[in-house]
Amino acid sequence: MTISTTTHLNFRGNAREALGFYQSVFGGELTAFSYEQANAVQRPEEADQVIWGQVTSEAGFRVMAYDVPASLAWDAGVIPVFVSVRGDDEGEIRGYWEKLIEGGTVVQDLGPAGWSSLYGMVRAGSG
Repeated sequence: MTISTTTHLNFRGNAREALGFYQSVFGGELTAFSYEQANAVQRPEEADQVIWGQVTSEAGFRVMAYDVPASLAWDAGVIPVFVSVRGDDEGEIRGYWEKLIEGGTVVQDLGPAGWSSLYGMVRAGSG
């Protein structure tokens, strides 16, 4: 099996604009789901903001982005990036997950999501 990593950028209200910029530079497909589409609206003014988005190009460029909701503390210099690990073997991904959570803090348990059969978030202990 092969794995890939994807840079995941965090914004406060302008993730769609950033994704559009990357698409304009690298081409490819832009996919974005809003908080409203995910039935996850906490504040009406955030309904159209991006809960999950990405640009993928034929050349291999890939970037993800999302808008951190106002209910969460956010500072552009504190958690500016995630790394997304993807693969097609659930057992192997779960093995990586177990290693990633050692000494880290689980933000979202690993499980199914609307955009992936397995999704989780962990804040690394060393970061």
